Order: sequence, then structure tokens, then C-alpha cells
Amino acid sequence: MDSSLIKQMPVSVEAEQALLGSLIVNPDSFGKIGSMIAEEDFYVTEHKHIYSALLKMYAQSKTIDLVTLVNTLVELGDRDEAGGIQYITLIADSVPSASNIKDYAKIVKDKSTLRKLITITDEISTDAYNEGDVRTLVDSAEQRIFDLSHNNEAREFRHIRDVLQNVYKDIELTSEQKGAVDGAKTGFSALDRMLVQMGKGDFVIVGARPGMGKTSFALNIATNVAKNSGKAVCIFSLEMSAEQLVTRIISSEALVDSHNLRTGELRPEDWDNIADVISQLSGCDIYIDDTSAITAAEMKSKLRRVNNLGLVVIDYIGLMQTSGNSDNRAQQVGEISRNLKIMAKDFGIPIVCCAQLNRGTESRPGAGKRPTLADLRDSGSIEQDADIVLFLYRDEYYKDISGAQDDSASADSANTAEVIVAKNRHGSVGNVKMGWIGQFTKFRTLENDHEE
Repeated sequence: MDSSLIKQMPVSVEAEQALLGSLIVNPDSFGKIGSMIAEEDFYVTEHKHIYSALLKMYAQSKTIDLVTLVNTLVELGDRDEAGGIQYITLIADSVPSASNIKDYAKIVKDKSTLRKLITITDEISTDAYNEGDVRTLVDSAEQRIFDLSHNNEAREFRHIRDVLQNVYKDIELTSEQKGAVDGAKTGFSALDRMLVQMGKGDFVIVGARPGMGKTSFALNIATNVAKNSGKAVCIFSLEMSAEQLVTRIISSEALVDSHNLRTGELRPEDWDNIADVISQLSGCDIYIDDTSAITAAEMKSKLRRVNNLGLVVIDYIGLMQTSGNSDNRAQQVGEISRNLKIMAKDFGIPIVCCAQLNRGTESRPGAGKRPTLADLRDSGSIEQDADIVLFLYRDEYYKDISGAQDDSASADSANTAEVIVAKNRHGSVGNVKMGWIGQFTKFRTLENDHEE
């Protein structure tokens, strides 16, 4: 083989030594690199052992110096005392300045990423030569590169001391910046008080009977998140076209009757409101995909290309397809819900997915029409996979038109809705009363109407 084709793996032994030397000379430097560096990022096996020992000593608040470090390495069986003190002294003496630790850490991390990229491309090449299913191979290749670029690659077990540092920093940040959360808020204050937030990796189901307003509710949340967070929001609309969806959003945000938007019977002030809303929404990162019968894998492929992703909305799960060959719809929906939960976790963002309820609610008498988890259609897997399940309920929906009374009670009923928090993996369940403005397809908060 041509010697020019034989290449060394990317590595900077000097940077690894300087990084370790900085931690030995100044253990407080751990705070500067945080969770940026893992043991596996070191190329030299000896350096991996030293970093692991340093991390353990730092987590246990032990004094770090040449003697204590060698002693810890000996206890762990990674070094003999005679050779240990000599090499560690060399590392400590070789560091130019501990203040440059961030630069050393970046070099070590970059070299580690390059080595992982080489390994991944070798695996992709081997899979391609084996000529498997093309779609599966492409999706797998994209996923591996995505995981690497988002520092989400597969890892071994993580010791609780490593995780504790990350959790403590999150708690500290939330305490210092009141209300600062990593997930997304719905924008409805009463509901947000109960949920706190839709967290990173949360799979949120919005269930209701057809015509109850679940699409409008999901779009209201999507718009609120896009306007308030500055992050990208992706909407997959399997039932309506992008134009129909945007018409609904304009109606909700501009408070223009949706019927008038469709017929063109607009007042001068309506045009002003529409212009203001279009200007505001144009500055929001909202992306709409109206592909019918899309699969979770296809969604994932498209989402990988979106920067600063904050929320995904899917309308609705019953119209999604699977790549499998099963004719059992319950099994298909079960596979879809599992894939969506995995997708939420992989991207680290909440996914809000609309779902139909079965007709069982309509046959129940009186207040018994309020939906329960058992009413989710097609599969019990949706209930199991979801972190949060929200049901929409409006009394007016079930009223017999011929028996309706034109009084204030009837008007109040027509203008209110309930959001039933039937499942909340992170907290309490209960009902939240909301305002419903049908002609604008808009939900609004009713302050202090919150019952656990």
C-alpha cells in the first residue's frame, strides 16, 4: 500500500498533557471546562486514567497534588508509585499556564471529535458496501453525524457525580434567573403554572374529538413559543395545507373572523391588524411542512437541518405512517408514538402532537363526556409514551342546538373551554379553564381559574 495513504489519527499529546497539568496545578480550573471534556476524549490511555482520577478527587473535594494523585492512581490500579510520580511531575512542569485551560480543552475536544468522525465514516462506508436497505442506511448515517455534531453520541454508563454537576448548574441558573427554563412554555399562564414548562425531550399529547379545537390550541402554543423564545418552531400539518394553517394563525393573532378571511369581507381595521401580524410573524422562525402520510424517520431527517430548534408540532398522529409492514393499526400507532418520544429525547426539545379520541366520550351521559386516558384512539402506547397528556373539553360542543338557550349562561359556556391535564410526568394533574373565541380560533387564559 502507498505509504501516503497511511494516516495517523488526529491527536495532540501536548494539549492533553497541558490540560491535565492545568488541573493538577490549579484544581479550581475544573469549573472553567465544566462537562466539556469526558474521559473518552483523551487518546492516550494513561491520560484517561489520570483524568478519571482527577475527576473523582475533585468531586469528593479531596486535595489534589502530585502525591495524592499518584496515591489515587495506585489505589485504582492504574499506576505503580515509582513510575507515577515521575510522569505526573513531567506533566505538571510542562504546562505553560493554567489560565489557558479552555484553549487546551478545545484542542483535546476537537481532536476527539475528528477521531469519532473518522470511526463513524468508516462504519458508514462498511454498511454501504454491504448494500442494505438504502433508506435505512441514509437515515442511520444522518443520525450518527447529527449525534456527533450535537454532542449526543452513544456513551457508556455515566457516574452520578458527573450528572450531579450538570443538574446543580441547571438548578443554580434557574434560581438566579427566575423562570429561566430549557424547555418551552405554552404561553398560557394558568396552564404553565401547573406544567411549569414543556421540558427538553417531553412528548406532549393534545387529545380531543374532531372540531373541539386541538389544531387551534397547538397552533396557539406554536406561535407563543416562536414569539417568546426566539427559537425555531416546526409544524408538520398532515391534514391541512400550509396556506390553510397560516390563515388560521392570522385569524388568531389578528383577531379577525376566520369566516371573513375566507370570504374576503374585511373591514379597514381588519387589514391594519392583518398587516401588523404578518410583519410580526415574518420575523419568527416558524417552518411548516404539509406533506401527507409522512413517517417519523422522514420528520427526523428534515428536523436535523433546522438550526436553533425549540419546538415541534404534529397535526396529527393518526395520519402518520410507518415504514413497517404491519397491518395492525394499533401496532403502527404504537411504533409511531415510540419513535416520536425517542425523537423528542434525541433533539432535546418538546414535541406537541395532536391525537383523536374515540367516540366513547359521546355516548356517556352528562359530565361523563369529559375525556380520560382510556379514550385515546388506536393504541395504549400513546398514553405510555407521552410525558404530558392534555385533553380539550367544551360543554357547548355537546349541546343540542335545538335546545340551546340564548342566555348569559349559555354564552359563557360557549366562550369557555377546559384543558384537562390527565397525565403529567413531572408534576400534578388537574383542570385549567380557558377562554375560547371560536370565530378567531383562539384560546386565551382566564386568570385564577385553575383547579388541581
